[in-house]
Amino acid sequence: MFRQHLGKGSSRRYWRVKKSGYQSIGKSRGGWTTKIHMVAANDRTAVIFMLSPGNCHDDPEGRVLLKGVEKGHDGACILMDRAYESDATRALAVEMGYVPVVPPKSNRFEPWEYDKELYKRRNEIERLFRRLKGFRRVFTRYDKLDILFVGFILFALIVDALR
Repeated sequence: MFRQHLGKGSSRRYWRVKKSGYQSIGKSRGGWTTKIHMVAANDRTAVIFMLSPGNCHDDPEGRVLLKGVEKGHDGACILMDRAYESDATRALAVEMGYVPVVPPKSNRFEPWEYDKELYKRRNEIERLFRRLKGFRRVFTRYDKLDILFVGFILFALIVDALR
């Protein structure tokens, strides 16, 4: 009768060794998710990417990614999603030598003009994500640890580039 009903929780028989490592998993409206933030050169080439929990906002992660990219040539455009349209992110893009092409959100008091024809090319990055999520292991996130998940994303990007 040793350790029976003496403490809260399961008995030692069912204890497991925990994996150590960071896990970017957060609960959002859709359940437990992970976001992939990416800077891509075109629909086939990813420059840099990172993971964040599903409940984190996109904008701070986008600024971290922009700081990881080398400075742009004068007049080089950077196409961004509306989630990255804050004043701080756009100012960082201008400071790095890029021209931010991002539509303002509908609730902005002072909206700005942007190149709508150039913004239509943002679907290239969406096509890269579609091909990346064609790998079942990516869109279901089988891996618990970030390092394994990032490794498989890199593998999927390499396989996609070789096709």
